Amino acid sequence: MAQVLRNQPKPTDPNLLVGIDFFDDAGVYRINDTTALVLTVDFFPPLVDDPYQFGRVAAANALSDVYAMGGRPIAALNLVGFPDQELPAEILGKILRGGHERVTAAGAVIAGGHSIRDQEVKYGMAVTGLVHPDRIVANAGARAGDVLVLTKPIGSGILASAAKVGEISAADFQETIDIMTELNAGACTAMLEVGVHAATDITGFGLLGHAHELAHGSGVTVEIDSGRVPLLAKALELADGGIITRAYASNLEYLGDRLLAEGADELLVDVLADAQTSGGLLIAVAPDRVDALLAALRRERTPCAAVIGRVSGPSAHTIVVR
Repeated sequence: MAQVLRNQPKPTDPNLLVGIDFFDDAGVYRINDTTALVLTVDFFPPLVDDPYQFGRVAAANALSDVYAMGGRPIAALNLVGFPDQELPAEILGKILRGGHERVTAAGAVIAGGHSIRDQEVKYGMAVTGLVHPDRIVANAGARAGDVLVLTKPIGSGILASAAKVGEISAADFQETIDIMTELNAGACTAMLEVGVHAATDITGFGLLGHAHELAHGSGVTVEIDSGRVPLLAKALELADGGIITRAYASNLEYLGDRLLAEGADELLVDVLADAQTSGGLLIAVAPDRVDALLAALRRERTPCAAVIGRVSGPSAHTIVVR
């Protein structure tokens, strides 16, 4: 996709405050001096068997892009692909109810949507949010010396894969569902309260892929202490048994020599590169504000509030994992 976009015409509208230049989480378009729209879209096939929970996960994932930009979701459009000749309409109804529940929890509304007949189920949303033009949190603002904070544990892709093949029980998988359906609203509130330099949400490119985007956009190096990254229970054990999404390999291939793993466990690096769904925010914050951010995140009851690394000046690599 990066190669395709490289050859596309570049937007020239000065009101487009965040576009595709650094593959940020959402686009931002200024309406006036105090208001800008945050625009994003995301959809995918089911990651869980329960259609209602799938709807909740997909909606939380789409809403996350707005929160990562420091925005507040206000409206969403459903995007549906559904094999209506093979599956009963009740399944789609449960998916849409799950999506509605998360959008309502976010204080937004569903304004409509679009559906097509498809060979497999797909669901997601196009979400619009609001942000003050001076309070946008992009992925391109990290500075050398910043501390990196993560707000959800890693491993949802692995646990979802394990659930599909019956390697974990429904009870063991429930924690992952709870993590994926948790809105990043609290993390957004905390980072806006404290004031941070950059943020991105962790989804399909994994922790390492999205950390690279933050580093590349900011012109810095991201250093990750692999031993301090919180993992979902059994994620490392299942990965050691060969259960991991195919995305980890493609994400590592994409990073290539931009990633330097200095003594880090190879399996753990694979896990950190694995795709996540509706993951947490990776936040770059000044050292003198990190304690305030951690306290605010705990007050907002985010799934975790973990210091996992730091930002250093530009180097031959965008990501260093130790």
